[in-house]
Amino acid sequence: MIAHLQRAATTAALIPVLYGPEDPRYRLRPRLVAADYRGADKQLPLFGDPQEVLGGGVLDAPAARLGARVPDRPVWLCSVRSDPRQPDLSDAQWADVARRLVAAAGLAPDGDPDGCRWAAIRNLDRSVHIVATVVREDGRIHSSYRDAFHVQAECNRIATELGLTRSAPSITTAKDYRMPTPVITISIEPSGSVTAKGSSDDLSATLLRTAGFRQTEDWYGRRHRLPTTTATPDRAAIATHATEMLRAARYSVDLDPKLDLTRLTTPTNPNGLKVTGQQVLQLTDRIRGAATAAQAAEAIGQLLDPNDGVLARLREALEAAAEQVTDLDPDEHELSDRFSTAAEWVGTAEAELVDAVSDLRSLGDSPDARELARREQTAAVYPLSAVTNAALAVSPAAAAGLRTTAGPAAPVPVSAAAVSGAGRGR
Repeated sequence: MIAHLQRAATTAALIPVLYGPEDPRYRLRPRLVAADYRGADKQLPLFGDPQEVLGGGVLDAPAARLGARVPDRPVWLCSVRSDPRQPDLSDAQWADVARRLVAAAGLAPDGDPDGCRWAAIRNLDRSVHIVATVVREDGRIHSSYRDAFHVQAECNRIATELGLTRSAPSITTAKDYRMPTPVITISIEPSGSVTAKGSSDDLSATLLRTAGFRQTEDWYGRRHRLPTTTATPDRAAIATHATEMLRAARYSVDLDPKLDLTRLTTPTNPNGLKVTGQQVLQLTDRIRGAATAAQAAEAIGQLLDPNDGVLARLREALEAAAEQVTDLDPDEHELSDRFSTAAEWVGTAEAELVDAVSDLRSLGDSPDARELARREQTAAVYPLSAVTNAALAVSPAAAAGLRTTAGPAAPVPVSAAAVSGAGRGR
């Protein structure tokens, strides 16, 4: 479980966050799963739609009584997410999680009637939002110092008790195999010659000699240099090849950008350091240069693949950025929310283009074949009634023509029963 703490001025300010965007297609439907209003009217809802509690200022009342002494952003919001690889908790379990977290933070300790008011709200699977006020019933103000530490520690305990933690697998990284040698630098000297420095062991020296470097040893140490007769285009090719072999052997290599043939340079990126963006640029060139629908579909598939496509990886990167901002500064919720919102919009773009690759592949078909494919797909997704099916029926002559155009195996997406039913209705 991961907890994310934020602060707000009023509980009403959280309504757009908890209910989602105004667009009804994406609007969320949050629900109360637990609450403790302390000295407030006991008739207030403990379950159901939290609109009355958030908009009515039920949780804000203790802060409103302080008047000018009220602290800035007295509303305390804790968003807790569970591991998506584990089963989701029930509403009752999430309610118990909320009670334990407000107690661990010191907002509403067990047996303290003057603690802070709070409510637990769910609007998505595998998560809960705990909204509370830092002003206690007796007028004292809760100190939020180290709340993040106490809440996360309690989350870890709860996850362990519920069996939601996994033992970390033993992972061997590249650095475990890296040779204990300095970085090998391959660069162009002012004289124009290409040298490799930092190779102090026999394996790296052998790899450099295999690539085409000549070894020299003097009071400067072991060095490798390309022959002065090497052509300019060959220098970059040899240096790039040597770098690839050294890195494959777990060496760290600092290669001069002018010698790196794997880097794609542009006017805005003259050294080719922005590798990921350049890879997307290469994909863009492939899309623009596609001569057939199949080539375009193959290239755009790299962009839209649901598991390994560019959009899927971009969404994951934005989500990771949001989590990293929270880890670096638990109070910097605004920047984290901006990354989270951007990740949601990328997810929306993925959903909008989910069938785009299959549609691209059909561009090479004849118009009649595309019409048949469209009707088949519509019939599979939206089963038609007999009346609607008959209204969209293709005449036998037209169906025969479509079979001739699209091939003998092309089916007609209308049943004979529907056609005969339509005839009896006339």
